[in-house]
Amino acid sequence: MSKSGPIYKPGPISAKPLGILLNDVFAEAYAKQGFAARELVTRWAQIAGPEIAAHAEPLKMQWPRPVEGQPQEPATLVLRVEGPMALEIQHSADIILERVNRFFGWSAVGKLAFRQAPLSRPQARKRPAPPDAKAVAKVAESLGDIEDEQLKTALAKLGAAIKRN
Repeated sequence: MSKSGPIYKPGPISAKPLGILLNDVFAEAYAKQGFAARELVTRWAQIAGPEIAAHAEPLKMQWPRPVEGQPQEPATLVLRVEGPMALEIQHSADIILERVNRFFGWSAVGKLAFRQAPLSRPQARKRPAPPDAKAVAKVAESLGDIEDEQLKTALAKLGAAIKRN
């Protein structure tokens, strides 16, 4: 019997989520737009409410230059607003300011500015149509003896969907 070299155990896996790895990259990008925290952008629908978020999104925050000896002035939040809804969103400015400042916990934003432009909405993904009933029946025949009917039906639908793609 021959002796082989020492056996090495693999170390712990140190995989980290992508969001943690890119945290500094995103923080720098948001800081360039004046956002102290990216949550204002990522949680905009929760902060402003779905009716406002459907037609407006934060673009940047403009902070006035501090004057020595004076307290920091509140920022101006620049919102991208869809053209026809700009007037309606402007009438909701007090509500938006209240909700944003409540989120920050202090009067961080003093006024709003609007830029009319299309919103950058993510593309909605279409759900594929369910597989054809004939294809499901054909796959079900090839499954053999499966006692659980619900399992057999689910496997047949899965198999038909895989064959279709």
